[in-house]
Amino acid sequence: MAYVKWSLGTLEAFCTDVFKAFGFGEEDGRRITDVLLTADLYGIESHGMQRMVRYHKGIAKGTIHVDARPEIVFETPVSAVVDGHSGMGQLVGAFAMEKAIEKALASGIGIVTVRESNHYGISGYYAKMAAERGLMGFSCTNSEAIMVPTFSRKAMIGSNPIAVAVPADPHPFFFDASTSVVTRGKLEMYNKTGTPLPAGWALDENGAPCDDAPRVLANIVGKKGGGIMPLGGSEEALGSHKGYGWGMVAELFSSILSLGVTSDRCCTFPDKTGICHGFAAIDPAIFGDPRAIREHFSDYLRRLREAPKAEGRDRIYTHGEKEVEAAADRRANGVPVNDGTMVELLDLCNYLKLDFASYFPGYAPPAFTGFAGNY
Repeated sequence: MAYVKWSLGTLEAFCTDVFKAFGFGEEDGRRITDVLLTADLYGIESHGMQRMVRYHKGIAKGTIHVDARPEIVFETPVSAVVDGHSGMGQLVGAFAMEKAIEKALASGIGIVTVRESNHYGISGYYAKMAAERGLMGFSCTNSEAIMVPTFSRKAMIGSNPIAVAVPADPHPFFFDASTSVVTRGKLEMYNKTGTPLPAGWALDENGAPCDDAPRVLANIVGKKGGGIMPLGGSEEALGSHKGYGWGMVAELFSSILSLGVTSDRCCTFPDKTGICHGFAAIDPAIFGDPRAIREHFSDYLRRLREAPKAEGRDRIYTHGEKEVEAAADRRANGVPVNDGTMVELLDLCNYLKLDFASYFPGYAPPAFTGFAGNY
């Protein structure tokens, strides 16, 4: 499937107008847009603009409450529990991480757990919020069950990503990864392009390997069994139990500490998803001189990049490099959006009575119906 590039400014204008049409205020719309387009800038297409249709469906269904405001329901000097009241996940997530940052700046550490939220985009966005303030940041979330535990044939855990961001030079350490082999969004991208899934990604309803993205997605939605493998695949020999275990760590900091909805029950309610998040911010100053710690870490990252290369390889990356370089390229040369997502955005504009051509002049959609479908 073909891609077309648009300037970041074009996409920002489009997204903010769409979220305004959804009913969000200007400031909230900018925050949601920033989370989505940060994903697209970093090359994490599965969590960027292509999620907009999913959010609209959540609003229409009543699982995302546009007017909801997060509420602190339990608090200590270093911790808090937030009830998101089924608000937009990006807004709930930013509120909770700001609270964690506030506590870390005052007490050295802040840990905030969230219940009753929604999909919040890339976990790394919130960890990065802390790193931008000179803190170590942590973020995780549960989600609708898509991960099949080792030796099972039923999805019981979400993609449950974990992200960590730490100040360093010449750019922050930035690690953001699902604890499943891939996310549901990646399967959605393969579905749009009609491409078979790579081996080792997914299981069918009987627990057998499956490369059919539509079948796996339909099984996840219909709770028919199967789903995505844990990081490490489906066998202990390659570390399946490790991905399964890391998924449970994310569950602990999100749904368990918050007394929220666990992944196996997320998205089973008529009026909420129940998705939960976890956040932490740590001030390096509680361990000594933060500048010395930053220099020490930066030097180690440099040595990693300069380590001997494997045959045929000319570069070793440290976490965050690819994102920085991708963002610089996309800011200069445009953000790629695939035709399948463009058709969804066209369908969305038609539903919201927005002038698609005014945002994307000259774009001719391919000759097939949109994947959004139900408008």
